[in-house]
Amino acid sequence: MTDTVRLPDLDRAIGFTIPDRHARGRVVRLGSVAQSILAAHAYPRPIEQLLAEALALTALLGSTLKDAAGQLTLQAQTQGGIVRLMVCDYKNGELRGYVDFDRERLAELGETPSLFALFGQGYLAITFDQVTSGERYQGIVPLDGDSIAAAAESYFLQSEQIPSLVRLGLGFDEAGGRIVGGMFLQHLPEGEDGRERLHTRLDHPEWEHVEALGRTMGADELADPMIPLETIVWRLFNEEREVRVLGTTDLIRGCRCDREYIAGVIARFPPEEQRAMADDAGIITVDCAFCATKFPLPLDDVVA
Repeated sequence: MTDTVRLPDLDRAIGFTIPDRHARGRVVRLGSVAQSILAAHAYPRPIEQLLAEALALTALLGSTLKDAAGQLTLQAQTQGGIVRLMVCDYKNGELRGYVDFDRERLAELGETPSLFALFGQGYLAITFDQVTSGERYQGIVPLDGDSIAAAAESYFLQSEQIPSLVRLGLGFDEAGGRIVGGMFLQHLPEGEDGRERLHTRLDHPEWEHVEALGRTMGADELADPMIPLETIVWRLFNEEREVRVLGTTDLIRGCRCDREYIAGVIARFPPEEQRAMADDAGIITVDCAFCATKFPLPLDDVVA
């Protein structure tokens, strides 16, 4: 008899529904995908943790898109905050993200700054782009909670009037690489015919049960690469009559910048602006904030 070798469960998301409770959910865990995105910028620990959680949240929300060509963009921004801008997006299983911040001011805060210390009076914008149908939805909420997860819950409650729960957990693999896991639970709106809209009801006993179970999930379990995602769902809801586990979404690091695309964008500018972009050698250098890669383009190639 041979022993079964357990492999880390990383860089994927699964969905599930609990029909009797009118609830749905997703679980995600990122390993090498998050590590490669973070490594491109060598962020200080507080920014690394912030972006890792934001990437997990982006994967949770983005993987709910039914349109394969659709895109989910998460953007956190401030006026005068230490974190000036944080952007993550998801498209067809591809994740990318970056943070623009004031390094000197961050160093004055110590190792564990609060969300308010990082953003001040900031806001979180979540945008769903359905490319096939051309529909676009965006909601904006203040970053006034104690975490990115709390801000996301506020988004769904304020923008869509749907109770939701977001849990995020950070950890490390055996080599010291960053691991981040997340869980997203949401009450499904009930039918409109002859029934009250969900947000007009005073209580939601079915949701309260699901939410209470969801809050028992520890951050360490979400970030443990040796716990399969399906096991996370089973641990929480094994006493329910029916839990339907949906398909898997594999996740990769993706950046849509390349020389051809960038040249096409620059070609749309008037010739005098193109010349102003070039250095003395006639080279236009474009720096991609997402992947930290510089693309030198000869002006003659752009014109051609």
